[in-house]
Amino acid sequence: MAKGVERFRAQTLHLDLTIVEHTHSTHTAQEAADAVGAPVEAIVKSLVFIADDRPLLVLVSGPNRVNAEALGDRLRRVLHKADADVVKSATGFSIGGVPPFGHPQPLETVMDEDFFALEEVWAAAGSATAVFALSPQRLQELSHARVLPVT
Repeated sequence: MAKGVERFRAQTLHLDLTIVEHTHSTHTAQEAADAVGAPVEAIVKSLVFIADDRPLLVLVSGPNRVNAEALGDRLRRVLHKADADVVKSATGFSIGGVPPFGHPQPLETVMDEDFFALEEVWAAAGSATAVFALSPQRLQELSHARVLPVT
């Protein structure tokens, strides 16, 4: 088991999540969808942006692309995509394995409104080969996310 997965599991033990590890990468949304047998729309991409010099976690449905300018307008801030070092520093995890919660410190989080058309979504669990499922409602609750259009 990867260290990131062990750390995520330890930080979320009380939440009763079922973490599924795969032998193949779930690094991309399509790879994750194929691995779990879900539509790509059910894959949670955890993307980190910088807004006013602070990290902002954006939880995005698999096929969607964040429109940083439009989302920034909604938040009344300018957004810039974070680099790998900032992602690791802010979340404690590497790109491709960033979970939507369970970070060293709470992160302001925005969640794609498109998830609410689904019963179940899948998110990274600390590595590019580990994922877990939950309802969009529980994802919002556990991540303390503000639901907004992100595209």
